[in-house]
Amino acid sequence: MTPAPPAADRLGAPPAPVRGGTLTSSIRSEVRSYNRISARDYPTELLATLTLGRLVRVNRATHDVEPWLAESWTTSADALTYTFTLRDGVTWNDGTPFTSADVAFSFQAVYDPSAKSVLRNSLLVGGQPLRIDTPDPHTVVVTFAEPFGPGVRLLDNLTIMPRHKLEAALAGGTFADAWSAATPPADLAAIGPFQLARYDPGQRIVLDRNPRYWRTDERGEALPYLDRLVLEIVPDQDAELVRLQSGQIDLTQQQLRAADVATLRPLVTQGRLQLLEIGVANDVDHFFFNLRPAQWARDPRRAWLPRREFRQAISHAVDREAYADTVFLGEAVPIHGPITPGNRLWFWPGIPRYEFSRDKARALLAGLGLQNRDADEWLEDERGTEARFSLITVRGNTQLERGAAVVRDELRQIGVAMDIVPLEANALIKRMLDGQFEAIFFVFGATDLDPALSPDLWLSSGSAHVWNIGQRTPATDWEARIDALMAEQARATDLAERQRLFREVQRIFSEELPMIHFAAARLYMGVSARVFNLSPGFARPHLLWSADTISVTPAGPATSQ
Repeated sequence: MTPAPPAADRLGAPPAPVRGGTLTSSIRSEVRSYNRISARDYPTELLATLTLGRLVRVNRATHDVEPWLAESWTTSADALTYTFTLRDGVTWNDGTPFTSADVAFSFQAVYDPSAKSVLRNSLLVGGQPLRIDTPDPHTVVVTFAEPFGPGVRLLDNLTIMPRHKLEAALAGGTFADAWSAATPPADLAAIGPFQLARYDPGQRIVLDRNPRYWRTDERGEALPYLDRLVLEIVPDQDAELVRLQSGQIDLTQQQLRAADVATLRPLVTQGRLQLLEIGVANDVDHFFFNLRPAQWARDPRRAWLPRREFRQAISHAVDREAYADTVFLGEAVPIHGPITPGNRLWFWPGIPRYEFSRDKARALLAGLGLQNRDADEWLEDERGTEARFSLITVRGNTQLERGAAVVRDELRQIGVAMDIVPLEANALIKRMLDGQFEAIFFVFGATDLDPALSPDLWLSSGSAHVWNIGQRTPATDWEARIDALMAEQARATDLAERQRLFREVQRIFSEELPMIHFAAARLYMGVSARVFNLSPGFARPHLLWSADTISVTPAGPATSQ
């Protein structure tokens, strides 16, 4: 993916950044946890980005690996050992020094089974934990079990947690429940640009400037520029748009819907709003079934609903061009897998495709014994069970709701009934993690474009292998094959070989279709004209990933704080 040009290139030269002011953004769902090691939801990820830190960071605008809490590192001749030098004088917001012990503790928590870490799979090399040595308070030595193509880029996955706040919880086996949403701000610790000031459930999250934040700008001025960052909880996208138009918020959680782009252009002309075009999305909508064997063991639909041919029929039944036009008003590109054209290094144009063909869809269903055996419009199996399933999606997310409606209408044309069940995002995530669903339509994405850094999705043991999470051994031969290919791909150091191996992964994935994909949106962000010094990034949070360098003019939205 070609990095998006800086906002200044498209908006004219901005003023020099200034200290002070409040930035207000929307966020779609409530906080479930402040513990990034044990919780995966988006609010937890965002708050970790704003309040915590990493040894190294992948710049979401340039894709480069940058020194972060580690100021430098060296690499051994065999590329297995990396020695990091931590920055001097860095402290947590309560004044406790940041040392190599915090890094070692964070790795310990990631690998401790009692912590129920969602990061563990993304911090393994060759299936083995990294070895961590701390010869002194300012040095961390990380050793990989085998060569690893992405190298230190892997460490962008690790959120550093404060040992002095959480060591007792880990020792007592309660780490997974530590730092819940009910935790008072004084019991948390921050090393990032902001610190939690207040959480008003159902309303907002208020973060204040961390006065002990370590980073400065090129002039030597302490960052962040902002004094306060407010995240207004707005589950409904229509309400979110109204707040952006009225100036109650400065920017939205994620990209604009296609219809919103046209709606907001007059405000751009009036100089009240900026419209940033980022490129083709990498975070896409995923349609997937529950493929846990226990889900279907006693279900009368077990002979056909969890079958690959049923998923292939669905893929054939949806006209992706029409889907892109209907759901995204043409501001999208049809896709046939989870890797989009926005990820130019890993996108494979030759991935097997399911052309739009109701005849092929019906033939696949007939092969599963599904026929129209009565006077209604639905297919049935030989026992008379209707070809029907329920799909959970996010209430208030109009892109997902509209997309689900399009799929439902397309499936109706081939005699398959799909009942849509909208839920609040956190309720959906809980059902997904607990395996209490038949099918889900949801959007989530990797923090990095390199597939070796998303083993939690690709590996059968992964915590984001959402169709059958966290398998002890691969449930299917094809998942075992992908496990082996991803391990080989990660070990390879030659880019062309890594791409070849990942194309084979994509081929298997496309044939088995554990997830079905229809279109990837073109990304637009709407931002108040008072906000500048922006660096749009390739993944969520598209703008707040670099919140410490965002600046605002003194006048701002009147937000209840």
